[in-house]
Amino acid sequence: MDDINSVNTLDEITAKLEEHGISATRQRREIGSVLLGQACHVSAEQVMDSLAELGHRVSKATVYNTLRLFVDCGLLREVHADATRTVFDTTTAPHHHFLNVDTGELQDIDEGAVKFSALPDAPAGTAADSVEVIVKVHNSR
Repeated sequence: MDDINSVNTLDEITAKLEEHGISATRQRREIGSVLLGQACHVSAEQVMDSLAELGHRVSKATVYNTLRLFVDCGLLREVHADATRTVFDTTTAPHHHFLNVDTGELQDIDEGAVKFSALPDAPAGTAADSVEVIVKVHNSR
C-alpha cells in the first residue's frame, strides 16, 4: 500500500503540506502532526481529542475543513465505515478494511488478500474507478 505520509517533524509536515499545494498554517500543521507519519484510521472527533491532549486549540469547524482539504489534496482517504461514521485513513492507495462492529475499529487488510475473478460491467456512461471492500467482523463471543 502506498503510504505517502512518512513525516515526523513540523518542518517535514510543512513540506508535505506545501508539496500537496496546501498552505501550511499553524492549525493545519497541528492537525498534520496528529495524522501524518503514521498509518492510522481516525474520526474527526478523535483528531479533535488528540489536538486537545497536545494542548492545541483548534475549532471543530477548522478540523472538519482541514480534513476535507487533506482528502481533496490526496493526503488522506475518506472511508465511510458505516452509514453514520466517516473515518480518515492516512494510507492513500486504494485498499480493503476489516471493520469491527463491536468496537468500531477499522483495520487494513493485507494487500492481495482479497481477490476478484471478475467485476460486473459498469452502468452505461460510467467507468469503474476502484474497488474497496469492508469486511465486517465482531468480537468472538
